[in-house]
Amino acid sequence: MTTEPLETVQTVQTVKRGRPRNATPPIRAKARRASQRPRKSVTLTVLCAVMAVYTLLPLAWLAINATKTQQNLFNSFGLWFKGFGFFSNVGSTFSYQHDIFGRWLLNTLLYVVVGAGGATILATLAGYGLAKFDFAGKKAVFAIVIGAVAVPATALAVPTFLMFSKMGLTDTPWAIIVPSLISPFGLYLMWTFSADAVPAEIMESARMDGAGEFRTFFSVSLPLLGPGIVTVLLFNVVTTWNNYFLPLIMLKNQDWYPLTLGLSTWNDQAHTAGGDVVFNLVITGSVITIIPLIAAFLLLQRYWQSGLSAGSVKG
Repeated sequence: MTTEPLETVQTVQTVKRGRPRNATPPIRAKARRASQRPRKSVTLTVLCAVMAVYTLLPLAWLAINATKTQQNLFNSFGLWFKGFGFFSNVGSTFSYQHDIFGRWLLNTLLYVVVGAGGATILATLAGYGLAKFDFAGKKAVFAIVIGAVAVPATALAVPTFLMFSKMGLTDTPWAIIVPSLISPFGLYLMWTFSADAVPAEIMESARMDGAGEFRTFFSVSLPLLGPGIVTVLLFNVVTTWNNYFLPLIMLKNQDWYPLTLGLSTWNDQAHTAGGDVVFNLVITGSVITIIPLIAAFLLLQRYWQSGLSAGSVKG
């Protein structure tokens, strides 16, 4: 039987007394922290990289080729620069065909401000009313809204054209603005968002303080609906800005064309006898067209928040 030195036994006892009973050994603590870290997935990383390339590659091609002249477009690699004629292309784009590109830009802004803005206002009011008030036929309205969301816009283009033709509104801005005011998806989105974003307790509290329905909406509910309104607005802006098929069948006068239809006519000139080949202006115009959309997303992305009132009335 071996006897350990007294100093060694005292040291071991001191270490044991100094460590708390619930203390976790360093090795176990490191293993626990490692298990709590999110695991890296190589497959997911590769898929995200592929999607990023798939999304950004066309934009890169567009931005690079907007700096080239008409001649350099066909004498150089598409994903690399050759010369720098971006500013001259911009000037030529706005001056070509008696400055009609600027007119198309103003037309598009008109359709977006009146059409998309009006659609957002109507969707907000209707969605809030359907979410917070009960009335006869509410289920029927819900079924109609869901059905309208399922119907593609192209299926309604020809009936809309025939109706507007009877009313004498074709080849006018109203032929684009009036259909843009109806947004079934925006209405449904605001309906579902209003149901959760504005608690009934807050509305009841405002009513008990003597506020009417209009004051309750504008003072209490509207600030809480901000994220949903911005989301619907962006959807409507993108839809109206990129609208092509409806102006194609509604408009004949080029002075009322939006950017999408106008650039398409410039692109089609290359396939007509004696038409000007202005692919450099089409590409530059396309770059100018997407800049406002990118700016809108960057400026409004901070408003993309949800659940501003979540838990505000819960104790």
